[in-house]
Parts: sequence; structure tokens; C-alpha cells
Amino acid sequence: MWLSWRMRRAAPAVAAAVALSAAVSCSAGGSGGAEAPGAGRDRAAPVSSPTAPSTAPSPAASSPESSPSPEPSSPLSGEPRTIPSVRDHESARGPGWRPAAGSAVVVAKGSEALADEGRLLAGELKTGFRSDGPVNAGDVELSLDPAGGGAPESYTLTTRDDRVRITGPDEAGVFYGTRTLKQAVRAGGAMPEGVVRDRPDRPQRGLNVDIARKHFTAGWLEARLREMADLKLNMLGLHFSDDQGFRIASDTHPEVVSQDHLSKAEVRRILALARSLHITVVPEIDSPGHLGAVLRAHPELQLRNVQGVPRQGAIDISKPGSARIVDDLLREYAQLFPGRWFHVGADEYQALTVRDPQASYPGLARAAVAKYGPNATVRDLATGWLNDRASVVRAAQKQPKAWNDGFFRGGVVAPDKDIEVEYWTGKEIGARQPGEYLAEGRKVVNLNDEYLYYVLGEPNEFAYPTGRRIYEEWTPLVLRGTTPVPARYSDQILGGRLAVWGDRAEAQTQDQVAAGIRMPLRAVAQKLWTPGPPPLSWTDFNTLADRLG
Repeated sequence: MWLSWRMRRAAPAVAAAVALSAAVSCSAGGSGGAEAPGAGRDRAAPVSSPTAPSTAPSPAASSPESSPSPEPSSPLSGEPRTIPSVRDHESARGPGWRPAAGSAVVVAKGSEALADEGRLLAGELKTGFRSDGPVNAGDVELSLDPAGGGAPESYTLTTRDDRVRITGPDEAGVFYGTRTLKQAVRAGGAMPEGVVRDRPDRPQRGLNVDIARKHFTAGWLEARLREMADLKLNMLGLHFSDDQGFRIASDTHPEVVSQDHLSKAEVRRILALARSLHITVVPEIDSPGHLGAVLRAHPELQLRNVQGVPRQGAIDISKPGSARIVDDLLREYAQLFPGRWFHVGADEYQALTVRDPQASYPGLARAAVAKYGPNATVRDLATGWLNDRASVVRAAQKQPKAWNDGFFRGGVVAPDKDIEVEYWTGKEIGARQPGEYLAEGRKVVNLNDEYLYYVLGEPNEFAYPTGRRIYEEWTPLVLRGTTPVPARYSDQILGGRLAVWGDRAEAQTQDQVAAGIRMPLRAVAQKLWTPGPPPLSWTDFNTLADRLG
């Protein structure tokens, strides 16, 4: 991604058919076909297609949570076809459910918080919507069940007697159940009879976008949010400050903002959409490197070596003014972004890429000794900078994140243990194998540059990732290169994100980027939601992706 190796490297049958063909897709924006199909894995059995709507059940048979009633004239149902695939489907005999004239999405009494999810699903399926009242044949009921003991983001979807009931312990879980229903109807014409019990394998699943070096419009980002939501992805990282640009308006330091940028009104619109889709937007202000846009307005804070030569993007962390301006920005955007996390960067500080940092940067060396004692080095000063920035965002009630090559072994200052490690590479100077971070008990997020880095222009040995390679080879345990870490560390790996980096910003248009990441994003969604080998071959997965849109 960056200066050194990162630069290298969804009535009757007729009415139902019309409704389905016109269903509104949540993945608006961005185009491009699926990747070329190839040889793949075992194929899953197709979903059986319902032949006719069922008649209304008797009151005694209307409980959606009881075991599905046998339908001897119907085949045993198959698993719904969705991306990502569901983790568990209990088959049953019956025609399944399809939207028909008179169908409605109904929010159960006491679950009024699901009204937005209900209205969205009703619009997508072209049904009616009710916030209360009876659940009739042909309806979909949404219900919260926080006392049911389900895991966060989990849901149960029961299809029986021409009704669907989706329950979950939280709004996100019920929302993901609506995504399953939408996709199953779009892929197979109906939701198969039976019970789906589903939950994510990893809590953090998403996309990272470098909007600093390439300006992406608010509309493009909103389209990605809708696409992500259908894939049950829940995190969008925005890297909005770098050497090439600072892309969100600032009230505290308007002088650092680039001409092409997002207004705060646009950001709030993005954040409102993200919240409605159960996606957290994670801001990143990278420091003490990658601050070129800030330093153009504040050249007095530029890091210079002993000969007076400036280092690109690097701020002088020995100067009090450097911390002041970065902390001003961190506090400002911590107020703008309501989510739990804030990314403070910490990678590729250029003072640490030379043979002898103490000799090349004597001012930093003196500051390290003055602050941390006679054995402290420039690395200790950089680690202290990381800890100080983490403290700033922590005080704003945010969980800090940082890139793995900002964590150093040894020294007199250790990185704070609560900072989440975003692991992207093991090639940077000073970077360590992922097992070292895990052995220290640290929580890690997977952004493996071998599989998950979409670097515009493919500079310095980088190649655009393919969905097929991710789908067939990568797992959350593969943090660096192609080798997985030991399974005993699995619980410490929180998830992963596909990352778009704008190294050569003009190499692709926004639409080309959307098309290029389409199948990689779907493959990542599959591998982060459902553990184990995917149930479909790559060819069938591609075909399903085309059908779902």
C-alpha cells in the first residue's frame, strides 16, 4: 500500500415472478461481471422449487417455532442459496415461502426497534408492511429475542405453513436473517421449508478503502455499504489522511484539507446509512508517518535527518506541536464518527527505515532518552507516540487499532496490550511474524497483503486479488503469506477486511474499482461468516453471485 513494501507489493406464481424480477438490490452502485469460472469444489444440491402456494393452516398448526409439519407431496427442502452460505439448515418437506399478493412483513409486538429492517425488506420483496397485528399466511414476522441466549448477530429463520419467522438476540442478527430471506427468494424463487440457524464465524468482517490518495464520492461509498450489507459485512474502514490528501472537512484544522474531499454533511449521511445497515465505519488518521497532507500546511513539523533532508510524510515526534495537531484531529473525528473503533496507523515511520536511526535523527534520540531513560531509542519514542495516540482515542471512548509494523519487540517501552493489531505484512522493516503478536495475547485483524490488498496500478509486485484465490485458499488463520497460524490462536483473530489502496489513483475509475472488488468481497464474506470449506464450487459460487446481483 504504501512507501516501501506496501508500494510493492435477492398471489400467485405470476405475481411472485414479477415481484422477484423487480426486487430492489441492496448492492447498487458499481458494475462488472463475475470472474472467469474455473475448476472448483463439491457442488451443493440445488434448492427445490415450490410448485404452488400452500393453503392457510389451522390455528393449531400455526406455531412457527414447532417442528415443520410433514408435506408428503413435497420433496425434502434443500439449503437456501445465499452469499455467504448459511451455517445450518434443518430440511423439511413443504413448498417453502414466496411473496404473493397480500403478503406483508410484520414486526412483532415488543420488537418495534425492527421497523426499519421491516420496511427495507418489504420494499425489497414488494410486500406490505405492518408494525403489529396478526401474522397471516404469506407473511414474514420479525422478532427480537434477547433472552433466547443466541450469540451476537445470530438469527433463526423458520419457514413453515406459508409463513417465515426471523428471530434474533439483537437487531443485527434479525437484519442478517432478512438478507438470507431476500437472497434465497432471488436465487431460488422461494425460501425453502425448514429452519436456518446462523451466526458469523468472526465478529469483524468488512472492507477498507483508502480515500486519501484517491477521492471516492459519497455516492460510491454508500453503494459499497449497501453491497456489504447484503453480504453480512459489518465494518467499513476509511483511511482518509495520507501524503496525497486529507479528504474529510475539518473545523479544527481546515488548512490541511484537500480540495477534493467529503463534507461533514456527506460523512453524516454515510454514517446514517451505515447505522441502518448495521455497519460500523472506522476512521483512520495514520501517524507518525503518512502525514504529508498535514505537513504541507505545517512544514515546521516535518521530520528532517541530520543533514536537514526531509522525510516524506514523517512528522517530527520530538516536537510538542506535532502531538498537538494530530490529537486535535483525533478528537475532532472521534466526535464525528460514533462507532466503537478508531485506527491510529503507526506504520512505516521513515525514521525507522534507516540503518542507524539514532545517528540519522539525533533529535529523536535525545527526546527518547529524555522521556524514557538512558536506554531508550527512537523505536521507544515511536512506541510511546503510538501509546499516546491510543490514549487520546481511548479517552474518547474508542477502541484503538494500529498496523502491525508499528509494534516492536524489546525496548524499554511496550505497545499497549489493548490496541488491536491490524496485520497486513511481515515484510516491513521491524515487522514480525503474526505468531509473535498472538503469543503475546494480542487481538489481531487479518488484512493479509498476499490475498486482501487491492492496490491500484499493481505497483511493485502487487497483483489485484482474485475472488477465486481467496475463496479456495485463504482463511482467517492465513495472516501472512499463504501459511496459516496454529489453530489454537483462532479465537484471537477477530476477522478481516479486503483493502483498497490508491497508490496509483488514476489507474482505475471508481466503477472499475467496484467491479474489481466485487468477487473478492464476496469471497471474503463467505470465508468470514461460514467456517470450513465452502459448500459450492467456485464455478457455482460465481453463478450464484451473478444471479443474486
